[in-house]
Amino acid sequence: MRSPVQTRFEDLPAELPIFPLSGALLLPWGRLPLNIFEPRYLNMILDALGSGRVIGMVQPNYDKASDSDEETKQQQIASPIYKIGCAGRIASFEETEDGRLHVTLKGLIRFRVMEELEGRRGYRRVKPAYADFKTDLDVPPKFDLDRDVLLDRLKRYIEAQAMPISLEVIKGLSDATLVMSLCMICPFDPREKQALLESATMQERTEALLTLLQMGIFDSGGASDGPRQ
Repeated sequence: MRSPVQTRFEDLPAELPIFPLSGALLLPWGRLPLNIFEPRYLNMILDALGSGRVIGMVQPNYDKASDSDEETKQQQIASPIYKIGCAGRIASFEETEDGRLHVTLKGLIRFRVMEELEGRRGYRRVKPAYADFKTDLDVPPKFDLDRDVLLDRLKRYIEAQAMPISLEVIKGLSDATLVMSLCMICPFDPREKQALLESATMQERTEALLTLLQMGIFDSGGASDGPRQ
């Protein structure tokens, strides 16, 4: 039975405010914490809270920006964006004494940017197409995952990257939550994060994650996978 607060496909907005943030990855069914302090994005969140609570997370595509346009790269103003992002519902928010908003987004569904619309109150908006990703709204299907291989590779990646992550906490996650969480929190390159987002299936995303973990270990001077004892 569908939860009364779960967003239905037919209820998805035809116009979507977007938050271009490099290196920030939101996946369907994932949760992304955000610290909102810029006036334009405070406007965006406040507007969204009054009209469905859905915003889109996208990554700036600096590969398409001019190498000399340093101001655009630093401020993310009107920068080119990747054409696929993920819509998220504001699941919770908290005001701070200094005027910021702590927001948690729950990933809903990926979308394709069809066109960029006129901005509103300082933030950008797009016309999204969701049809190619309709199954994102379904509970993630089962997929093949060798948890021992993943956790072994993750342990070496954490050591190589000096990441403050507790393996004991991670071990208790379901397969789907484990893969999605690692895709979102590991410090991969923005292009690698985009590849994870655009993976067609959870199986493909899992295989890409394993490859990226191994690359991170190797790039940090760690050893490649050896024979298991």
